[in-house]
Amino acid sequence: MSNETDTDDETETTGQPDAEVDDSNDSTDLGDEGAGDFADAGDVQDADSADDGEDEEQVGALEREGDVAADYLEELLDIADLDGDLDMDVDGDRAAVSIVGAELSQLVGQRGEVLDALQELTRLAVYRETGERSRLMLDISEYRAGQRIKLVELARTSVAQVRETGERVALDPMSPFERKVVHDAVAEAGLTSESEGVEPRRFVVILPA
Repeated sequence: MSNETDTDDETETTGQPDAEVDDSNDSTDLGDEGAGDFADAGDVQDADSADDGEDEEQVGALEREGDVAADYLEELLDIADLDGDLDMDVDGDRAAVSIVGAELSQLVGQRGEVLDALQELTRLAVYRETGERSRLMLDISEYRAGQRIKLVELARTSVAQVRETGERVALDPMSPFERKVVHDAVAEAGLTSESEGVEPRRFVVILPA
């Protein structure tokens, strides 16, 4: 069994403490302090400008991913003779595309299996066009949005059970997307979790504090 945290579909981030500033070499000369203040302000402005430029570049790249994905999905809908409205967005560090329509359940499939397959095909289409590996998230008829709500509630209920009994709780097997939602909800509640097993029977275990 493997206890590695899921990162195959959703990248997790961990906070890093800010580096401590060494004040031992600060000048006590008023002239040096004034010069240092101006220099520091300039450095901060330059850093902010660089960060803003990088952010804009990243958003532009993600928007490009969304455009490529939308073109691919529009062609797919035409081939399948299905009607659907496309909504493109940037969600954090990934592009997000949603298809909304009345008769799209066949594109979701049982437990979202067809949706997962379409998401991978769409990512491949983006890679073929851009040459960059995509982490684009695809949703159809708000299936993932609804699942996220249910999974967060499941995580909260399970966390309460772990705190009450002091024993770990193992959940049913889930997809990478589902496991990541649960991991995030458990972490937000102040407990830890890990994934065990192998696909397609990989599952989340919530651990006592």
